[in-house]
Amino acid sequence: MKKIFKLTDPKKHEDRVLEAVKNDIRKYVKREKKKDLPHKSTMYWDFDCKVGATADDAKEVVYEELIKALDAVKSTGATEVYVEVLAKAVEKPLKAEVEAEEEN
Repeated sequence: MKKIFKLTDPKKHEDRVLEAVKNDIRKYVKREKKKDLPHKSTMYWDFDCKVGATADDAKEVVYEELIKALDAVKSTGATEVYVEVLAKAVEKPLKAEVEAEEEN
Protein backbone atom coordinates (compact mmCIF):
# COMPACT_ATOMS: atom_id res chain seq x y z
CA MET A 1 0.00 0.00 0.00
CA LYS A 2 1.40 3.34 -1.04
CA LYS A 3 -0.96 6.12 -0.19
CA ILE A 4 -1.19 9.80 0.73
CA PHE A 5 -3.72 10.40 3.49
CA LYS A 6 -5.30 13.79 4.22
CA LEU A 7 -5.02 14.70 7.88
CA THR A 8 -7.66 17.43 7.78
CA ASP A 9 -11.37 17.27 7.09
CA PRO A 10 -13.71 20.21 7.62
CA LYS A 11 -16.48 17.92 8.91
CA LYS A 12 -14.38 15.88 11.34
CA HIS A 13 -12.08 16.56 14.27
CA GLU A 14 -8.38 16.15 13.42
CA ASP A 15 -7.91 13.38 15.97
CA ARG A 16 -10.72 11.32 14.41
CA VAL A 17 -9.17 11.72 10.95
CA LEU A 18 -5.82 10.45 12.28
CA GLU A 19 -7.55 7.51 13.96
CA ALA A 20 -9.24 6.67 10.63
CA VAL A 21 -5.82 6.62 8.92
CA LYS A 22 -4.43 4.30 11.60
CA ASN A 23 -7.48 2.05 11.22
CA ASP A 24 -6.97 1.82 7.44
CA ILE A 25 -3.36 0.78 7.96
CA ARG A 26 -4.29 -1.85 10.54
CA LYS A 27 -6.99 -3.26 8.25
CA TYR A 28 -4.49 -3.52 5.39
CA VAL A 29 -1.96 -5.35 7.58
CA LYS A 30 -4.62 -7.72 8.89
CA ARG A 31 -5.76 -8.50 5.34
CA GLU A 32 -2.17 -9.13 4.19
CA LYS A 33 -1.46 -11.47 7.11
CA LYS A 34 -4.40 -13.66 6.05
CA LYS A 35 -2.78 -14.42 2.69
CA ASP A 36 -1.15 -17.81 2.23
CA LEU A 37 2.58 -18.14 2.74
CA PRO A 38 4.76 -20.32 0.47
CA HIS A 39 6.03 -22.32 3.48
CA LYS A 40 3.80 -21.76 6.48
CA SER A 41 5.99 -23.68 8.91
CA THR A 42 9.16 -21.70 8.15
CA MET A 43 7.90 -18.24 7.13
CA TYR A 44 5.96 -15.27 8.46
CA TRP A 45 4.74 -11.92 7.11
CA ASP A 46 6.90 -8.86 7.72
CA PHE A 47 6.32 -5.31 6.53
CA ASP A 48 8.57 -2.66 5.03
CA CYS A 49 7.22 0.73 6.11
CA LYS A 50 7.92 4.35 5.22
CA VAL A 51 6.23 7.43 6.66
CA GLY A 52 6.66 11.11 5.93
CA ALA A 53 4.93 14.36 5.08
CA THR A 54 5.67 13.65 1.39
CA ALA A 55 6.94 10.66 -0.57
CA ASP A 56 10.37 12.32 -0.89
CA ASP A 57 10.64 12.98 2.85
CA ALA A 58 9.45 9.50 3.88
CA LYS A 59 11.73 7.66 6.26
CA GLU A 60 11.89 3.91 6.82
CA VAL A 61 10.42 2.74 10.11
CA VAL A 62 9.82 -0.62 11.73
CA TYR A 63 6.18 -1.72 11.63
CA GLU A 64 5.95 -1.55 15.44
CA GLU A 65 6.98 2.14 15.29
CA LEU A 66 4.60 3.07 12.44
CA ILE A 67 1.82 4.51 14.60
CA LYS A 68 4.29 6.61 16.61
CA ALA A 69 5.76 7.91 13.35
CA LEU A 70 2.27 8.92 12.17
CA ASP A 71 1.76 10.84 15.41
CA ALA A 72 5.13 12.53 14.93
CA VAL A 73 4.22 13.67 11.41
CA LYS A 74 0.87 14.96 12.69
CA SER A 75 2.59 16.90 15.48
CA THR A 76 4.68 18.80 12.90
CA GLY A 77 1.47 20.37 11.56
CA ALA A 78 1.40 18.52 8.24
CA THR A 79 -1.93 18.46 6.42
CA GLU A 80 -1.24 15.13 4.71
CA VAL A 81 0.97 12.11 5.28
CA TYR A 82 2.56 9.60 2.92
CA VAL A 83 2.42 6.00 4.12
CA GLU A 84 4.02 3.01 2.41
CA VAL A 85 3.48 -0.47 3.82
CA LEU A 86 4.71 -3.41 1.74
CA ALA A 87 4.26 -7.02 2.84
CA LYS A 88 7.04 -9.56 2.40
CA ALA A 89 7.39 -13.21 3.36
CA VAL A 90 10.37 -13.76 5.65
CA GLU A 91 12.04 -16.95 6.84
CA LYS A 92 11.70 -17.58 10.57
CA PRO A 93 15.04 -17.62 12.38
CA LEU A 94 16.16 -21.04 13.55
CA LYS A 95 15.93 -21.65 17.29
CA ALA A 96 19.70 -22.19 17.57
CA GLU A 97 20.31 -18.78 16.00
CA VAL A 98 17.83 -17.11 18.34
CA GLU A 99 19.44 -18.67 21.41
CA ALA A 100 22.91 -17.61 20.22
CA GLU A 101 21.71 -14.00 19.81
CA GLU A 102 20.18 -14.01 23.29
CA GLU A 103 23.45 -15.18 24.84
CA ASN A 104 25.40 -12.28 23.25
